[in-house]
Amino acid sequence: MKNIPPAALIGLFFTGLYFLMALFAPLLAPYGMAEIVGGVWEPSSSQFLLGTDSIGRDLLSRMIYGGRTTIFIATMGTILSFVTGSILGFLAAVSGGWVDQLLSRFVDLLMSIPTLIFALVVLSVMPVTIPVLILVMGLLDSTRVYRLARAVAVDIAVMDFVEAARLRGEKTAWIIFREILPNALSPLVAEMGLRFIFMVLFVSTLSFLGLGVQPPEADWGGIVKENKEGIVYGIPAALLPAFAIATLAISVNLVADWVLNRTTSLKGGRG
Repeated sequence: MKNIPPAALIGLFFTGLYFLMALFAPLLAPYGMAEIVGGVWEPSSSQFLLGTDSIGRDLLSRMIYGGRTTIFIATMGTILSFVTGSILGFLAAVSGGWVDQLLSRFVDLLMSIPTLIFALVVLSVMPVTIPVLILVMGLLDSTRVYRLARAVAVDIAVMDFVEAARLRGEKTAWIIFREILPNALSPLVAEMGLRFIFMVLFVSTLSFLGLGVQPPEADWGGIVKENKEGIVYGIPAALLPAFAIATLAISVNLVADWVLNRTTSLKGGRG
């Protein structure tokens, strides 16, 4: 703990707090996710710590359950995007030739279409469920990860320890997972924090536009949508999830920066 800078400690605290609240949401939430327990937009009180929402549900409970949904979708989407994008990016860099050209041009085609518009078109013709959201978001975001992974792997693939592995007759899978991946972790870890936050913002935007998490399920973007009219009357219900998104984004980035500073650059391959 002594070697962890204060900024990283703050980031770890808030990131851990949000993830723990998401994990133990049913135990922490004082009321059910969709349970109507009071009047419309009641102010904060001992009974409702954050007040109630636009139809009388406890806002604190909605925030806790909404955080669980948002963090789960963002986490699974980030994992999917990094597994898919990294493996394909490393494969393109190691294989070269027509494999590299085919994958890169396909990724260029997908990236030429704005991600939000692409997602809205796809989700407008598909059933909007959490697995579909994760799949669509993860695959669309994997194009960005592919670009980064390929760029990093191209530089590593020409180094001596990779050439030595080729001369030993190692397979492509060995070169990717034992030679390139350990040495590409530093930029990938830094990018993972950014992509996770992008996923949080992405699913919140989709929910705000009506094509994300569907009622009565809660997520932070949906809570903003449900309570946006209250801003006109000075009701802060829509600002609370926005504040949660902002603090989560800052804390995750602080942790990612700390992890990036602790990782070394090139470690050298293992024989």
